[in-house]
Amino acid sequence: MIRLNLSAAACFFFILIISCKENNNAQTAESIRQTLVDNAVSCTVIGLTPQDSITYMQEGGKEFKTTIANTAKPTINNEQGMVWIPGGEFSMGSVNPVGMSDGGKEAMNDARPVHRVYLNGFYMDETEVTNAEFAAFVKATGYVTVAERKPTKEEFPNARDEDLIAGSIVFTPTSTSDLNNHYDWWNYVAGANWKHPFGPNSDIKGKDNFPVVHVCWEDAAAYAKWAGKRLPTEAEWEFAARGGKAGAMYAWGNQLKPNGKWMANIYEGKFPAYDEGLDGFRGIAPVKQFPSNGYGLFDIAGNVWEWCSDWYRPDYYQTLSGEAVVKNPKGPEDGYDPAEPGEKKKVQRGGSFLCTDQYCTRYMIGSRGKGEYRSASNHVGFRCVKDVPVK
Repeated sequence: MIRLNLSAAACFFFILIISCKENNNAQTAESIRQTLVDNAVSCTVIGLTPQDSITYMQEGGKEFKTTIANTAKPTINNEQGMVWIPGGEFSMGSVNPVGMSDGGKEAMNDARPVHRVYLNGFYMDETEVTNAEFAAFVKATGYVTVAERKPTKEEFPNARDEDLIAGSIVFTPTSTSDLNNHYDWWNYVAGANWKHPFGPNSDIKGKDNFPVVHVCWEDAAAYAKWAGKRLPTEAEWEFAARGGKAGAMYAWGNQLKPNGKWMANIYEGKFPAYDEGLDGFRGIAPVKQFPSNGYGLFDIAGNVWEWCSDWYRPDYYQTLSGEAVVKNPKGPEDGYDPAEPGEKKKVQRGGSFLCTDQYCTRYMIGSRGKGEYRSASNHVGFRCVKDVPVK
C-alpha cells in the first residue's frame, strides 16, 4: 500500500570505460587524463571523439560553449534567492572512472552515452526549498501534501482498510550486512510528513532553514507553480550543478575532499548502521553549510535529493545520441523503470545525506536518480528554476 520511494535510495555508480589500442585496463582518474593528453588518437572515452575526450577530462576548452546573447545576465535581477545560470552548450552524462568505490559494483548505464546539449539561460534557487519557504506556501494556499492525505482504496485496491494510513518513508539505521535489501533501512511511518519528519512525535521547530522533505514530485510542482517558478529539467539541473566546470567528477572538482575538507553532506561510517558525521552533520543539514559551486548554488550535491521535471527512462540518453546538439531537452514523454515497470517515476538528482561510497555515489556529477512521483521520504526535497521573461 505504501507510497514507497525505494528506488531513490538505491544508488548506483557509473563507469568510465577507456578504449585504448595498447591498454584496456582500468586506470585511475589522473592516469586516464594523462593518457588522453599523451595519446589523443588511440584512446577515447566511449561516446566522445578523441579531442572531446581530452576536453572532458581536462576541463575547459569546448566543453562549455556560450554566446553573448545567451549568457548576458539580465540587467535587472528581481529574483530574490535565485542565481543566474547563463546556459550554453555542454556534454551531459556520466563517464566516472571505475575502481573509485564499491559503488561501482552496482554500475548502470542510464547516464550514457555522453551527449551535447544546448540550454537557454535561466534562474535557479540558490538553495533547496526550505521548511520556512514551504510553510509560507501552505499558509497562503492551504495545500495538503500527499503524505498528509489518507491513501484511497482506488489508489491501492489490494490494501487492507487498516493499512490505508497517511504517512511517509523514513530512514532507520540498521546493522544489516545485506546491502541488496533496502527494505531493511526504510520504513513506512504513519504520521510522518514535512511537519513531522520522523513521525507524529517529531517536529521542525527551529529548523526553518533546513530543506523541506517528505514532499513528492506532485507537491514540489504545486509549490513551484505557486511561486511563479517551475521544476528544473534534468539537463538544466546538471548544467547548473557543473558550475561551468567541464569533466569534473564532483560539483566542486575532481577530489572528494580537497585539502582534506568535506564539500557536501553525505554519509560517513558503516552504512546503514551509523553515520559518523565527519562532514559536520548526522542526517539532514541546514542549507548553506558548505561552499557553493561556480554558479553560486549551495548543496547541489548531498543533503537531499532534488526532483526534476523529467520522467525517468534508463534508455533516454540513447535516444538523443544521434543528434549533434540537443536543444533544451525536456525528457521523455512517459516514464519507465524495468526494475519496477508498474511505477511512474520522475528523475531525481544530486544524492543525499545517505549517499556513501559503500552503497551510493550519486553525489557525483552526471549520475541519475529516480523516484515514484507520488512517493515521499525524509531525504528528498527540491529547488526551482525560472525562465527569463521574453520582451
